[in-house]
Amino acid sequence: MRDHREDLIQGAADLPPPVWTGRATNRAQWFFATLGAACLALGIDLAVDTSWVTSGLGPLLMSVIGCVAAGLLMLFGTLAFVHVAVRIDSDAMEVRCGYAGLPRRRIPLKSVVSAEFAPRVTPRQWGGWGIRWRPEKGTAVVVRQGEGVVLRLGDGRLFTVTVDDAEAAVRVVRAHLRLLARRTSQA
Repeated sequence: MRDHREDLIQGAADLPPPVWTGRATNRAQWFFATLGAACLALGIDLAVDTSWVTSGLGPLLMSVIGCVAAGLLMLFGTLAFVHVAVRIDSDAMEVRCGYAGLPRRRIPLKSVVSAEFAPRVTPRQWGGWGIRWRPEKGTAVVVRQGEGVVLRLGDGRLFTVTVDDAEAAVRVVRAHLRLLARRTSQA
């Protein structure tokens, strides 16, 4: 006859942590953010420099607008993908990018079929850093090269995110999926 305490201990060992968090950072993006800040500073400097007034307003406006626009695009475009934060709980996996947490993606676990560990996800596979979509691969949030989590969703789509300790994230998602399956079968 089995001891009831053994069942409780085994059940507790199967329980995932209530919340798992992870992140990935790309320090190389700071170079591009600095370059964007330099372009922005150049645009501002051109706008306040009086020596341009003698060449005409057209070249001045084009230079200022071009430098400011390029600087803002590089600065904010790279700061949004300097890092990614992943949070997994019993309901969903949430992915937040950058310091403002935008863009954000929340994937309910009830729409996840499976979770796989990807040992090597590269920006080259996805066409660059950031949020990417490829018809044959699905959607990805790639902030650096390295390990990642691949979720297969109920509608057949894939969602990939690069995150440190992706193997632990996959174990947590799988444990939550098992608990969801148990609850569904008991209901």
